[in-house]
Formats: sequence, C-alpha cells, structure tokens
Amino acid sequence: MASDNNELEKWATDVIFGRARGFGSCLMRVVLRGLSWVYRFGVKLRLRLFRNGWKNQSSLGTMVVSIGNITVGGTGKTPVVERFAKELTARGRKVAILSRGYKSSELKERQRWSNPKTGETVTSPPKIVSDGHEVLLGAKYAGDEPFMLATNLSGVSVVVDRDRVRGGRFAVKELGADTLLLDDGLQYLDLEHSLDVILVDQNAPFGNGYILPRGTMREPPPNLCRADYIFITKCDGKPQDDLIKRIRKYNQEAEIVQCTHGPKHLQGVFNDDELSLDALEGKYIGAISGIAQPESFDRLLKQLGGKVMFHTTFSDHHAFTSKEIEPFMDRCINRGVDMIVTTEKDAVRFPKPNKIDVPIYFLRIEVRILEGEEIWEQCLERICRRVSREPEDWAEERLGRPESA
Repeated sequence: MASDNNELEKWATDVIFGRARGFGSCLMRVVLRGLSWVYRFGVKLRLRLFRNGWKNQSSLGTMVVSIGNITVGGTGKTPVVERFAKELTARGRKVAILSRGYKSSELKERQRWSNPKTGETVTSPPKIVSDGHEVLLGAKYAGDEPFMLATNLSGVSVVVDRDRVRGGRFAVKELGADTLLLDDGLQYLDLEHSLDVILVDQNAPFGNGYILPRGTMREPPPNLCRADYIFITKCDGKPQDDLIKRIRKYNQEAEIVQCTHGPKHLQGVFNDDELSLDALEGKYIGAISGIAQPESFDRLLKQLGGKVMFHTTFSDHHAFTSKEIEPFMDRCINRGVDMIVTTEKDAVRFPKPNKIDVPIYFLRIEVRILEGEEIWEQCLERICRRVSREPEDWAEERLGRPESA
C-alpha cells in the first residue's frame, strides 16, 4: 500500500511539472487547471474573511514570526528556521518553534507534562518534540523537519500541533517561550503574526506558474505584498536584479535578503563520522532522497565532484521502509559505489539496514547570507525589541489588499 501511494504521489508530481506524458496525463492537467480556479477563489475568500474581521485571530501576547512561502516545498525553509532560532537564542530570546508535523504519526499514548516551576501536570499537551533541554520524540511521531530542528538546536523548544494556537499557548505558558517561530506559517492565519518572512527560491520563484492543484503555488504572486522580509534562497552568487524587479511589482516595501543553502560537511547517518566535502571528489555515489526537488540535490552532489551513478527518488517526506532500503543497498553493492549520500531531512527517516556494506552519509546544510547582512541584523534586532504593528495596520499589511488575491 505504501509503495502504491508513493507511486501515485510521484505520478501526480510528474503531471504537475509536465514530466508525465500521454492522454491521461494531459486530461488530468486540464482537470487540475479547472480546480485551480476553485482553489484560487477559496484563498481570496479566506483572506477576506480574516481581513474584514469575520474570522477572528488569536493573539498570544508575544512575538510571533511566521516563516513561510507562496509555493509548495523546496524553498529551503527548515535551514532558515534553524538559523533564526540559533541567532535569536544567542541574543537571549526564549524561542519555541511551532510546527504542524506534516506526515507525522499519532502518538499511541499522550505525553504528560509537569511544569517544573508550578508542579502542575498537563495530561493532554500538544506533541513536545523538545522542551529545549532534550529531544522527547522521534522522527516518526514528530515529523522529519521538527525532529531535525530539535536535534540541531540546543535551548530551543519544538512543539507540534495542527492547532498552532494551542501549541503556542503551551509553549508560552509551560515552556516559558517569549518568541514563537511559526514554521510554514504564511497560510496559518488563526494565529496573529507579528512579522511575516516569505522565502522565494531563486531557481523557481513562482513554482511552475500555476496555482494548486495544477501547480505548486499556494497563493498568487501579488500576495507577496504580505511580507515584511523576503529571503531569496538558494542563490548562486549571481545578480538577482531581474527577480528583485519582479518581486518589487508586488511588494515595494519589504526588505530583501539574498542567501544560499550551502553544504557544510558530510555526516554519518548511523555514526558520528564527519567528513569534509572534499571526500566527495571523484567518488562513485548512490543517492537517495524523498524531497520536493530531488534535481537540486543531484546537481549539488555533482557540483561537489561526486559521480552520481544513480539517484533513487521518492515523494516528499516519504517514510522509507526496510523493503525499499534493502534493494537499494543491494544495488549500491552490485554497482560498486564508494558511498551512499542522502539529505539531512531524509536521514532522520532512514531505517538502519540489516548490514551496512557501504558507508551512508547525509549532507549537512547551512544558510549563508550573500546580500543583506545589515538587513538580517536589523530583522533580528526588531524581533528582540518585540516591535509589532498595531492591529488595524496588521490586518491590511499581513493579509494584503483586496485585489492581491
């Protein structure tokens, strides 16, 4: 069943990106394009309901920084969230990350939480992936990205709940958070945002140009007007004048930061081995990934000097099984690869093979600012000062003008 679902997801992705051919695929694209108009109307209506006050937002009385995008996946959001959390923690903020825990499994038994200060017990809390001191849930129940953040971040709480208002209340009251990072939060409007950071991937800034479900855009480009800060991600050092000009059509005021998601080193998936990136030079590699844009991972390995013999791909956030990993391992052995390389996000979902005949590593990624270092520092200072807009200003600037949707 899991294999069938993965194949269906891959086919749907190929249809959306135009890679799937044939009459059935063409017909599906026509159907999805019609549904996109329905989805677009729903986005516009929902924004208007919140803008006009017909749907209420919750305020938690603390700084809420939304980090999101107008496209589906692939913008490098998790490393940006991680850097925000590290920098703010270093400046003395008590940070909690709120996530919905996409594709995480339900707990068989609810966690119990005892407040260390009051001694009061919360019998049905949201999922506490980390309390800032230790990681309390694995990737299966936390979700791959929350678990990865919890593992990499010391002193930062990570809370998972579809109801992020509930998760935020818990983080503030029980974990002492004074700054909430709303992971993938642009479309989550039930919780009032103090600041909106929108990520735009310079490789595909507006996806494939279509709105969901025909395309990969959650919202149309004019909705960039909702951003306070726009981060152009995955830059390669080349000027981004044309993209910035397009962005300025929709948002004249947001500060723009250009950054790259660069590889830092190779890390062992099942041990503490750490190798420099030079170790990839000339090596024959078997790659495996379950991410939104596997092409970018493949391209990165080759840029680092690796010889990718084959790249086995799965749908984004795919939960690998031993039945899928063992044949892949056999293929690597038969082809004589020097190493297996996966992504950091996939590493937390990688089941340990019965026998490891080929070393398995993941690429550790870090965010580096290329243009806009001063803007980045000003953004952090603004958050630390708890600067926020008045509610009436927020309604217009966060949710956009009526014509923006």
